Amino acid sequence: MRFAWLGIFAAVLVCQAATPTWDTSGNGMLKGTYYFREAIYGVGDQYGDLGSADVLYGSISFNGAGTYTGAAQLFDAQYAQEGYGPEPIPLSGTYSIAASGYGFVSHPLAAQGLSGAYLYVTVGQPQILIGSGMGTGYNDLFIAAPLASPAPTVSSFTGSYTLAGVDLVSGGGNPLYSLGYLMQISANGAGSLGSPTVSVYAGGNGSQVVNQTLGKTTYTFSNGAAVVTFPNSTTAALVGQEYLYFSPDGNFVFGGSPQGFDMLVGVRTGTGTPSFGGLYVQAGLDQDDSNLASGYGLLDTYYGSLNATGGATIEHQHLFDPLVSSSAYDETFSNTYSTLSNGAYSTTSMKYVVGANGIRIGSGIGPFLGINVAVPVPTVSASGGVFLSPMGVVNAGSFAPFTAPWVPGELLTLYGSNLAPHAFTVASQVPFPTTLDGVQVMVNGVAAPIYYTTPGQISAILPYSATTSVVQIQVISNNVQSNVVTNYSGLTAPGVLTQGANGLGYGDVEHADGSLVTPDNPAQVGETVAVYLTGLGAVYPAIPDGSAGPLSPLSQATNTINAYIDSTSTSNSVEATVGYAGLAPSLAGLYQMNLTIPSGVTAGDNFLELEGPDSDTLVSLISIGGSGTTSSVAAASKPKLTPQSKRGRRAMPFPGLPNLPRIR
Repeated sequence: MRFAWLGIFAAVLVCQAATPTWDTSGNGMLKGTYYFREAIYGVGDQYGDLGSADVLYGSISFNGAGTYTGAAQLFDAQYAQEGYGPEPIPLSGTYSIAASGYGFVSHPLAAQGLSGAYLYVTVGQPQILIGSGMGTGYNDLFIAAPLASPAPTVSSFTGSYTLAGVDLVSGGGNPLYSLGYLMQISANGAGSLGSPTVSVYAGGNGSQVVNQTLGKTTYTFSNGAAVVTFPNSTTAALVGQEYLYFSPDGNFVFGGSPQGFDMLVGVRTGTGTPSFGGLYVQAGLDQDDSNLASGYGLLDTYYGSLNATGGATIEHQHLFDPLVSSSAYDETFSNTYSTLSNGAYSTTSMKYVVGANGIRIGSGIGPFLGINVAVPVPTVSASGGVFLSPMGVVNAGSFAPFTAPWVPGELLTLYGSNLAPHAFTVASQVPFPTTLDGVQVMVNGVAAPIYYTTPGQISAILPYSATTSVVQIQVISNNVQSNVVTNYSGLTAPGVLTQGANGLGYGDVEHADGSLVTPDNPAQVGETVAVYLTGLGAVYPAIPDGSAGPLSPLSQATNTINAYIDSTSTSNSVEATVGYAGLAPSLAGLYQMNLTIPSGVTAGDNFLELEGPDSDTLVSLISIGGSGTTSSVAAASKPKLTPQSKRGRRAMPFPGLPNLPRIR
């Protein structure tokens, strides 16, 4: 919706914000014994070479109330070079999981010297746990699944599976020798996998793929885990033993070598096109080797979420890439999908397979190596009263899914049930009221400005005071309180409002005469256009919550925002000059960015990419005019410019990277 009221400042009541804490109402999602594996890598220099590698695997028991114990094996690359094998490690710690399944776990190696470290995790169905440590001096990927009862055996391992894997250490940790592969196996329930086929990418080989047929491969079981033995070969991507752990239904597998540093994820492929749609949690690892000719590779690990609907996904990843940023940051981007009958589909950087249970795995296409696993979110039922969906508070522009952080001043859309008594009520004045149709939206105990209310949806502005690391939102409708929804905060989360009001397609971008930029009325090189968006964060001069942006002086974003025009069909990306980024003058609830279309852009549809100090958003489209303009189509039919290739083009490795502390 467009906001077109003239701003009128009014006195505001200053409220004392409550000190927020993380929601732990989802702790019961983690209960029982899980098998897990975590691969841990430390980038050692400015070229992307690994300086350390560890793998941790074993069992972990959650008590359903916030504590865990367990036992694991720790295998360290340095000690392996000295002839030592895996070392037994006792486990104990705590965890905090919100109703959305999103939260954190104290790191299993905290007692071994990894002080203050946490795994940021999300829980999917069936209770599969995925996450990463995020910016604590290393890159890691953590996966866990409940041990089924009865435990899996040789006879229960049957059917066709697709496995995706990465191995960053087989070549000594040099990105040139990193491996990524996609493998087909068929288990016969009697200890044989036949002769699997595998497609392999190597870092130094770029987009060249090598297809291999491995020899006779067998498996046994020990304590509910499969011990798969591949034949020895000097040229095969996989040799020796790999441990595989199973979800309770047997449809998802993960694991790796007991004396190696690889990571495997896989799904059982069923008959008929599998279902892929709705909300998912995701985690993964990327090894971007597109810049090896320039002397470096880029490693990142991430967790996040995605929303898949109508052939398009909007995805959020919170990732750590030490050669791009010294701290973790957030990416929001769109993708397209059209699953084949075998559950497969591809983007420009990754092949995906959706399994029989709806779980999706991904395997990177060289030179973008990597793995991804996406698991449907847990089912959360409304209590019958005023209910705010734990996964239903999203950016009103980009529609970034629920793991994306909230930022001060952001226009949010809240979804739930019984949120308001009447079908539709819209604010009739500016500043926006903090009570509308008997409804309040409380943010850390402070009433937020509300634009409109419906029983299933509310539009509200996050107060500028919401700067705490954890933010809580609650709806009060006619004195009846909803559940509390918790999330992390950020500095920026740019989200361009779109003409379809769904995060996808053409953005709300205007020419100087106020007409919309469309394929029939495109922006021209050298023209300055106005982009309407949200999520730019703090502004100066500050304004009261819910007021319109002032005319004089303009209230500008205090965070630096960069803009790029990215081709939807090539690797072309050109930085645009940002003349103004701040509150939209005379409009309430919106930011405005004035940017000049640079020369060198590709005519036709382009992505409008916005980067803040802790964020990168690549979702909406902008049409650019010029000779040879391409035909314009909806965003859902356009390939996405991959985050890996974007980061690779603009990444400048540090002149020198400090030695990373070893975890042992």
